[in-house]
Amino acid sequence: MADDPIDGQILLLTAAKASVPPIRLPDLLERVQATAESNRDRYRQAYERIHDDEDLEAFLVADDQWDELAADVGLSDRELSAVRRAHEAQFRRIGRRTDRETEFERTLEIRSPLLVGRD
Repeated sequence: MADDPIDGQILLLTAAKASVPPIRLPDLLERVQATAESNRDRYRQAYERIHDDEDLEAFLVADDQWDELAADVGLSDRELSAVRRAHEAQFRRIGRRTDRETEFERTLEIRSPLLVGRD
C-alpha cells in the first residue's frame, strides 16, 4: 500500500476542525488511501494529474468520484467531509510549497483534489 500523503500537521488541524474523533481520522485516511492506490491507473487515465512528486500524485476529480470512494470504503457523510478536507488542506500546502498557490486555489473552485501516496 502507498504511504499516506497527508502530513501530520494537516492531520491534526483537520481533526480539530472535523466532526470526526481525531483518533478515527488516520484510519479513515488509510482506508481511502488503500482504495485510491488500487485505482491509481484508472485515475491516471480519467483525471488530470496536477502534481506529481516522489511522495504523491494529486488528481483533480469530480465530486461523484469522492461519492464513489465513500461508498467503496463505507464512509458516512461526516467522515467523507473530514477526509476531503484533509486532502484539500494538503493540496493547498503543496500549492504554497511549489509557488502555485493561486493556481491551486482556483482549481478548488471547480474540482476536488484526490491525493494518492507513493510507496
